[in-house]
Amino acid sequence: MQQQTQVASAVSGVERATAGMLALLLGLFLVWGAGFANSQTIHDAAHDGRHSFAFPCH
Repeated sequence: MQQQTQVASAVSGVERATAGMLALLLGLFLVWGAGFANSQTIHDAAHDGRHSFAFPCH
């Protein structure tokens, strides 16, 4: 005997928008927060990361 189980997962537009906004805020924090941080180590790590993705930073 073989059984098939189907699971339907519907994601509402509000949930998608919320996830998108959280991802955007996290990305902005990582780029701008680390870019303007007072700690030289955090700034240098963000700077090197931007260069590794060919993102112009200066």
